[in-house]
Amino acid sequence: MARVYNFSAGPAVLPVEVLEEAAAEMLDYRGCGMSVMEMSHRSKTFQTILDEAEADIRDLIGIPDNYKVLFLQGGASQQFAMIPMNLMKNHVADYIVTGQWAKKAWQEASKYGTANKIASSEDQTFSYIPDCSDLPISENADYVYICENNTIYGTKFKTLPNTKGKPLVADVSSCFLSEPVDITKYALMYGGVQKNIGPAGVVIVIIREDLITDDVFPGTPTMLKYKTHADAGSLYNTPPAYGIYICGKVFKWLKRQGGLEAIQKINQEKAAILYDFLDESTLFKGTVRRQDRSLMNVPFVTGSDELDAKFVKEAKEHGLENLKGHRSVGGMRASIYNAMPIEGVRCLVEFMKKFEMENGSHV
Repeated sequence: MARVYNFSAGPAVLPVEVLEEAAAEMLDYRGCGMSVMEMSHRSKTFQTILDEAEADIRDLIGIPDNYKVLFLQGGASQQFAMIPMNLMKNHVADYIVTGQWAKKAWQEASKYGTANKIASSEDQTFSYIPDCSDLPISENADYVYICENNTIYGTKFKTLPNTKGKPLVADVSSCFLSEPVDITKYALMYGGVQKNIGPAGVVIVIIREDLITDDVFPGTPTMLKYKTHADAGSLYNTPPAYGIYICGKVFKWLKRQGGLEAIQKINQEKAAILYDFLDESTLFKGTVRRQDRSLMNVPFVTGSDELDAKFVKEAKEHGLENLKGHRSVGGMRASIYNAMPIEGVRCLVEFMKKFEMENGSHV
């Protein structure tokens, strides 16, 4: 069977080159006689895989020496608790709630101290990013938290909030490595890799070293201390070894594309193809305020639940998979991460045009 165009929000499409490389090495990784999946995480071979992965992500982003890169487990959702456990020294933090994941992070942080919701876009179903140029930042806040790209709702911070000197913590799960970033503007950046970088099971945390201390929330489990993992080089316990191996291959693939500047241009071109059509369409409508649109996740609707369902069904028959919107919002969503080829977006738009011609009069 031919490969489909997979628009899933995560686990999501991976570069074909990476999958082919991994397939070729599945039974015998570079002459060692075993798969990476079977390999001791204490072996020199795996240490090299881990070291190369860290060096490559440092190179891609431009991560300075005073930041640690941690390859952890538990997904992005575990970070909702780990962040306040480790960083909430004054037991106060400010949260900007622009979607379901930021809301869950805010709710989790409330268990460990005062989590102030200082801005939100919930009043319009998270369809925009609020003005964050002059927020009521708490004087004793330990950090300000954002979810930079909102997978479900398709919004993206184009300008980082003015934190008035407070450390910025960002969940970048669905925009990770999709464009250049100035990591020095963040105290901590993290993301689950299953959207843009690798298979589910790995979360990457990039954290400034001064935030890694033993001064954590009383009762914090050993495994939930950043210091535990930083001191052990992400090898305190058995890491998600095969996932890290695939992430490393994706980092090398990104470098072959020309790095984050080059991939950003490709992502902008892909998104423009879809957004330009949505802006002209008489049947389909984007749901996000134009200036806040994500390059990675594009939600859209017809205005009819019946037609939406028909579209998703017929798209699947045309090899366009996983276009159903998140259960909390309905409609459709095309996730067009780094590994989605431009041909996939073009095929989607051609199918949408055909569907509009055949069904436009039904709305």
